[in-house]
Amino acid sequence: MRRLILAAAMAAALPASAQHLRIGLGQDADIMDPTLARTFVGRIVFASLCDKLFDINEKLEIVPQLATGYTWDSPTQLTIKLRDGVLFHDGEKLDAEAVRYSLNRHATMQGSFRRSEVSAMKSIEVIDPLTVRITLKVPFAPFISQLTDRAGMVVSPKAAEAAGRQFGNHPVCAGPMRFVERVAQDRIVGEKFEGYWNAAAIHVQRVTYRVIPDGTVRLANLKAGALDLIERVEATDVEEVRSNPDLVFSTSQSLGYQSITLNVGHGPRADTPLGRDARVREALDLAIDRNAINQVVYNGLWTVNAQFVPPSNPFYTADVTPPARDVARASALLREAGFTAPVPVELTVANQPDQRQVAEVIQAMAGEAGFDIKLNTMEFASSLQAAARGDFEAYLLGWSGRVDPDGNVYTFVHSTGAQNDSGYKDPEVDRLLDAARAETDVAKRKELYAQVVRTIVQKDRPRLYLWSRSNLVAHTKKLTGFVNVPDGIIRIQGMQLN
Repeated sequence: MRRLILAAAMAAALPASAQHLRIGLGQDADIMDPTLARTFVGRIVFASLCDKLFDINEKLEIVPQLATGYTWDSPTQLTIKLRDGVLFHDGEKLDAEAVRYSLNRHATMQGSFRRSEVSAMKSIEVIDPLTVRITLKVPFAPFISQLTDRAGMVVSPKAAEAAGRQFGNHPVCAGPMRFVERVAQDRIVGEKFEGYWNAAAIHVQRVTYRVIPDGTVRLANLKAGALDLIERVEATDVEEVRSNPDLVFSTSQSLGYQSITLNVGHGPRADTPLGRDARVREALDLAIDRNAINQVVYNGLWTVNAQFVPPSNPFYTADVTPPARDVARASALLREAGFTAPVPVELTVANQPDQRQVAEVIQAMAGEAGFDIKLNTMEFASSLQAAARGDFEAYLLGWSGRVDPDGNVYTFVHSTGAQNDSGYKDPEVDRLLDAARAETDVAKRKELYAQVVRTIVQKDRPRLYLWSRSNLVAHTKKLTGFVNVPDGIIRIQGMQLN
């Protein structure tokens, strides 16, 4: 009853309008600054606020957005041509100097999560108002793909300089929607920017992103007409959505993965049996039955995996498969490492129903092998902050994925990676990852990543990869023009309420 009351209340609070698109999010975004942000749901909101130099389409092809094209003048020199007539939300013109400013901001700003994504840059030269030339330190195969996400977002230099580190409170970019307001844990609102360069593709006047962590409540609000689209359908609700004549269900294979990040070297909380000894991490890995969790929690809809790319990815290493559950071997590894059961582990998990359920199943499974797992349930953005400062032992976390494999691994396991929350450091893995960035031959890159996979998955285990998700989206039949791109990002271009 409470959920139905909430749905009705939200329906009243959000007036239905052909011009007002209402999207339900499974989590709240973190800071709305593309340089400092790291959440998946934040990327969904950014898609309407901050255009990028390049984007990807449903075929995973890189397509121009703020740029009109690019050329590699040499293996280390890139020239990008910009779209003419683009304005920021503050009326300032987007030009080559703004691109130079934004890329340098991503590379140098304190706390930037984009730093490792653009670390290959040596210099950026403004050739003319619509042309920039980027010189790299070394050849960097994934560079253009990095510019299809937050590293490619261009912010208003005038607004960014005026706001400083408070820019995320009122972002000013060049997307189809301008930022209006944000209420933490409740909503983020944008209104149509009349000066948008691609205005013909925008058919809504207002977008409201509602934060509803409970999947059942999100679906109830969609069915009640309080929402027009939900970015995340629970696997257990798929059949209900499919059978509803007023709803449309859409799915695509995600580019990312679900994993457990293990603190192996990030501050004092790494000083645990799990953090000190790879045998303990292997024991935890062997205690988990990925297939069983997939069936119990996700109705078998996910793809069980043990790598940072899905099996459909051309860089997948075929001979590295998820380990079968082996409780006896897991218990033996704990004894070999010199630890007597129960071995304590604190597992941090975001406060979402499916994530809590996964954590509870892992807790029970690991208990049979000799672990005593205590669950630390946190609000999602707060859990990210805790991980960033090393305040965790193990952290259940998903990654939405990138087109190039570099975006799924470098920032997390390279010793200089901006999101290396585990504190993992291995000179050989660093060398392999750096070499893969510089290698343009696909077969050679694949072998380099295979070596990385064998080291981090089968030997060191700073992360335990569990499965690859699918993007499960539902929307009202009144909404047309939605395209389910494998990165899971909701692009409002072409969407229309009828």
